[in-house]
Amino acid sequence: QVQLVESGGGSVQAGESLRLSCAASGYTASVNCMGWFRQAPGKEREGVAVIYTGIISTDYADSVKGRFTISQDNAKNTVYLQMNSLKPEDTAMYYCAAENFGATWRCLGAAPTDFGYWGQGTQVTVSS
Repeated sequence: QVQLVESGGGSVQAGESLRLSCAASGYTASVNCMGWFRQAPGKEREGVAVIYTGIISTDYADSVKGRFTISQDNAKNTVYLQMNSLKPEDTAMYYCAAENFGATWRCLGAAPTDFGYWGQGTQVTVSS
């Protein structure tokens, strides 16, 4: 089992930055893919960024490319999402997820339903 705890959400103005953290505990060696997803009210959960921890490959949703950066700190078993130049449309509940995939491409192309471990979420609100 893997437990995930997100933190770092909050309310900011458009153009400001936030850094989300996802601390993993438990049998973390069993997962090699970590992702950030978000869900706004009335909308489906969507992928934001994903990292394949074995070879450190990353992928981003087009809407956040150039503004968000996903990274990891293996010593702390923590994955981060640095969010710059935030926009009101980034407002959502942000979730961290983890899973084990057999190849990089499967991680980078994974849908939310492919992930078995989820955190409780952290709210990000961006006002104009």
